[in-house]
Amino acid sequence: MSDADPMAHENSQHWPIWATETVRLIESQPAWADLAEDFIGEVQDLLGHWLSSDVLHVGSTAIPGLPAKPVIDLQALSQDPDTAIAGAHDALTARSWYFVPRHLDQQPWRWFIVRADPTGQHRLAHLHLMRPGQRRWHEQLAFRDRLRTKPALADEYTAVKTQAAADHPDNREAYTQAKAQFIRRVLTT
Repeated sequence: MSDADPMAHENSQHWPIWATETVRLIESQPAWADLAEDFIGEVQDLLGHWLSSDVLHVGSTAIPGLPAKPVIDLQALSQDPDTAIAGAHDALTARSWYFVPRHLDQQPWRWFIVRADPTGQHRLAHLHLMRPGQRRWHEQLAFRDRLRTKPALADEYTAVKTQAAADHPDNREAYTQAKAQFIRRVLTT
Protein backbone atom coordinates (compact mmCIF):
# COMPACT_ATOMS: atom_id res chain seq x y z
CA MET A 1 0.00 0.00 0.00
CA SER A 2 1.10 3.51 -0.66
CA ASP A 3 1.41 6.36 1.81
CA ALA A 4 -1.66 7.92 0.18
CA ASP A 5 -3.70 4.98 1.41
CA PRO A 6 -4.86 5.71 4.98
CA MET A 7 -4.91 2.00 5.82
CA ALA A 8 -1.20 1.73 5.00
CA HIS A 9 -0.37 2.61 8.59
CA GLU A 10 -1.02 -0.24 11.01
CA ASN A 11 -0.36 1.82 14.14
CA SER A 12 -3.78 2.97 15.36
CA GLN A 13 -2.55 6.50 16.03
CA HIS A 14 -2.06 6.82 12.25
CA TRP A 15 -5.41 5.31 11.30
CA PRO A 16 -7.91 7.52 9.49
CA ILE A 17 -10.67 9.01 11.62
CA TRP A 18 -13.30 6.82 9.96
CA ALA A 19 -11.49 3.69 11.21
CA THR A 20 -12.27 4.55 14.85
CA GLU A 21 -15.51 6.44 14.37
CA THR A 22 -18.14 6.32 17.13
CA VAL A 23 -21.12 3.97 16.72
CA ARG A 24 -24.05 6.25 15.99
CA LEU A 25 -27.52 5.10 14.94
CA ILE A 26 -29.93 7.34 13.07
CA GLU A 27 -33.52 6.91 11.93
CA SER A 28 -34.07 5.08 8.66
CA GLN A 29 -33.57 7.28 5.60
CA PRO A 30 -35.54 6.71 2.36
CA ALA A 31 -32.46 7.92 0.45
CA TRP A 32 -30.43 4.89 1.58
CA ALA A 33 -31.79 2.75 -1.27
CA ASP A 34 -30.69 5.31 -3.90
CA LEU A 35 -27.35 5.80 -2.17
CA ALA A 36 -26.84 2.03 -2.22
CA GLU A 37 -27.47 2.01 -5.97
CA ASP A 38 -24.86 4.75 -6.42
CA PHE A 39 -22.28 2.77 -4.44
CA ILE A 40 -23.20 -0.43 -6.29
CA GLY A 41 -22.44 1.42 -9.52
CA GLU A 42 -19.07 2.54 -8.17
CA VAL A 43 -18.16 -1.00 -7.11
CA GLN A 44 -19.21 -2.41 -10.48
CA ASP A 45 -17.14 0.25 -12.27
CA LEU A 46 -14.08 -0.43 -10.12
CA LEU A 47 -14.23 -4.19 -9.58
CA GLY A 48 -16.73 -5.49 -12.14
CA HIS A 49 -14.07 -7.30 -14.14
CA TRP A 50 -13.29 -9.47 -11.11
CA LEU A 51 -16.81 -10.00 -9.73
CA SER A 52 -18.71 -13.25 -10.09
CA SER A 53 -22.01 -11.94 -8.71
CA ASP A 54 -24.16 -8.87 -8.58
CA VAL A 55 -23.35 -6.34 -5.87
CA LEU A 56 -26.14 -6.54 -3.28
CA HIS A 57 -27.36 -4.12 -0.60
CA VAL A 58 -27.42 -5.86 2.81
CA GLY A 59 -27.30 -4.78 6.43
CA SER A 60 -29.60 -2.50 8.36
CA THR A 61 -29.79 0.25 5.72
CA ALA A 62 -31.35 -2.36 3.39
CA ILE A 63 -34.30 -2.85 5.78
CA PRO A 64 -36.85 -0.04 5.37
CA GLY A 65 -37.75 1.64 8.66
CA LEU A 66 -34.83 0.20 10.64
CA PRO A 67 -32.54 2.66 12.45
CA ALA A 68 -28.91 2.12 11.44
CA LYS A 69 -25.44 3.50 11.35
CA PRO A 70 -25.45 5.72 8.25
CA VAL A 71 -23.21 3.26 6.37
CA ILE A 72 -24.39 1.29 3.35
CA ASP A 73 -23.35 -2.38 3.51
CA LEU A 74 -22.82 -4.14 0.20
CA GLN A 75 -21.64 -7.62 -0.63
CA ALA A 76 -20.26 -9.23 -3.78
CA LEU A 77 -18.47 -12.40 -4.82
CA SER A 78 -15.11 -12.76 -6.52
CA GLN A 79 -13.25 -15.94 -7.43
CA ASP A 80 -10.00 -14.19 -6.46
CA PRO A 81 -10.52 -11.24 -4.09
CA ASP A 82 -6.78 -10.70 -3.60
CA THR A 83 -6.22 -10.23 -7.34
CA ALA A 84 -9.30 -8.01 -7.61
CA ILE A 85 -8.14 -5.70 -4.84
CA ALA A 86 -4.55 -5.60 -6.11
CA GLY A 87 -5.70 -4.95 -9.68
CA ALA A 88 -8.07 -2.15 -8.69
CA HIS A 89 -6.10 -0.74 -5.74
CA ASP A 90 -5.17 2.62 -7.27
CA ALA A 91 -8.63 3.15 -8.80
CA LEU A 92 -10.30 2.19 -5.50
CA THR A 93 -8.12 4.58 -3.50
CA ALA A 94 -8.74 7.38 -6.00
CA ARG A 95 -12.49 7.00 -5.34
CA SER A 96 -12.02 6.83 -1.51
CA TRP A 97 -12.49 3.04 -1.24
CA TYR A 98 -9.91 1.59 1.15
CA PHE A 99 -9.06 -2.07 1.65
CA VAL A 100 -8.69 -2.95 5.32
CA PRO A 101 -5.85 -5.50 5.61
CA ARG A 102 -7.22 -8.91 6.55
CA HIS A 103 -5.10 -9.20 9.69
CA LEU A 104 -6.62 -5.91 10.94
CA ASP A 105 -10.18 -6.81 9.97
CA GLN A 106 -9.88 -10.30 11.48
CA GLN A 107 -12.94 -11.63 9.64
CA PRO A 108 -11.79 -14.67 7.65
CA TRP A 109 -14.94 -14.79 5.54
CA ARG A 110 -14.42 -11.44 3.80
CA TRP A 111 -12.12 -8.93 2.19
CA PHE A 112 -13.33 -5.63 3.68
CA ILE A 113 -13.32 -2.40 1.68
CA VAL A 114 -14.54 0.87 3.20
CA ARG A 115 -15.83 3.86 1.22
CA ALA A 116 -15.00 7.05 3.13
CA ASP A 117 -16.35 10.52 2.56
CA PRO A 118 -14.07 12.96 0.70
CA THR A 119 -12.85 14.47 3.98
CA GLY A 120 -11.88 11.05 5.37
CA GLN A 121 -13.97 11.68 8.49
CA HIS A 122 -16.79 9.18 8.02
CA ARG A 123 -17.54 5.78 6.55
CA LEU A 124 -20.17 5.92 3.84
CA ALA A 125 -20.21 2.29 2.69
CA HIS A 126 -18.71 -1.12 3.32
CA LEU A 127 -18.07 -3.76 0.69
CA HIS A 128 -17.91 -7.32 1.99
CA LEU A 129 -16.10 -9.12 -0.83
CA MET A 130 -16.30 -12.92 -0.52
CA ARG A 131 -15.38 -16.05 -2.41
CA PRO A 132 -18.26 -18.13 -3.84
CA GLY A 133 -19.61 -20.73 -1.44
CA GLN A 134 -19.10 -18.58 1.65
CA ARG A 135 -21.82 -19.35 4.23
CA ARG A 136 -21.85 -15.73 5.40
CA TRP A 137 -23.09 -14.63 1.94
CA HIS A 138 -26.34 -16.54 2.47
CA GLU A 139 -26.63 -15.62 6.14
CA GLN A 140 -26.52 -11.87 5.45
CA LEU A 141 -29.21 -12.20 2.79
CA ALA A 142 -31.38 -14.43 4.99
CA PHE A 143 -31.11 -12.04 7.95
CA ARG A 144 -31.96 -9.02 5.78
CA ASP A 145 -34.92 -10.78 4.18
CA ARG A 146 -36.36 -12.06 7.48
CA LEU A 147 -36.30 -8.59 9.01
CA ARG A 148 -37.85 -7.11 5.87
CA THR A 149 -40.80 -9.50 6.12
CA LYS A 150 -41.22 -9.71 9.91
CA PRO A 151 -41.80 -6.27 11.48
CA ALA A 152 -41.77 -7.70 15.02
CA LEU A 153 -38.24 -9.01 14.45
CA ALA A 154 -37.18 -5.65 13.03
CA ASP A 155 -38.58 -3.92 16.11
CA GLU A 156 -36.74 -6.34 18.39
CA TYR A 157 -33.52 -5.79 16.45
CA THR A 158 -33.96 -2.04 16.82
CA ALA A 159 -34.00 -2.46 20.61
CA VAL A 160 -30.94 -4.75 20.52
CA LYS A 161 -28.99 -2.34 18.30
CA THR A 162 -29.97 0.70 20.34
CA GLN A 163 -28.79 -0.93 23.56
CA ALA A 164 -25.57 -2.15 21.92
CA ALA A 165 -24.80 1.34 20.62
CA ALA A 166 -25.47 2.86 24.07
CA ASP A 167 -23.26 0.25 25.75
CA HIS A 168 -20.40 0.33 23.21
CA PRO A 169 -20.29 3.69 21.39
CA ASP A 170 -16.51 3.64 21.02
CA ASN A 171 -16.00 -0.05 20.29
CA ARG A 172 -17.41 -1.29 16.98
CA GLU A 173 -16.32 -4.86 17.65
CA ALA A 174 -18.14 -4.96 21.00
CA TYR A 175 -21.20 -3.36 19.37
CA THR A 176 -21.21 -6.11 16.74
CA GLN A 177 -20.68 -8.83 19.33
CA ALA A 178 -23.58 -7.51 21.42
CA LYS A 179 -25.91 -8.17 18.45
CA ALA A 180 -24.55 -11.65 17.68
CA GLN A 181 -26.93 -13.71 19.83
CA PHE A 182 -29.99 -12.04 18.30
CA ILE A 183 -28.64 -12.53 14.79
CA ARG A 184 -27.94 -16.24 15.45
CA ARG A 185 -31.46 -16.69 16.78
CA VAL A 186 -33.00 -15.08 13.69
CA LEU A 187 -30.91 -17.26 11.40
CA THR A 188 -31.80 -20.49 13.18
CA THR A 189 -35.59 -19.98 13.46
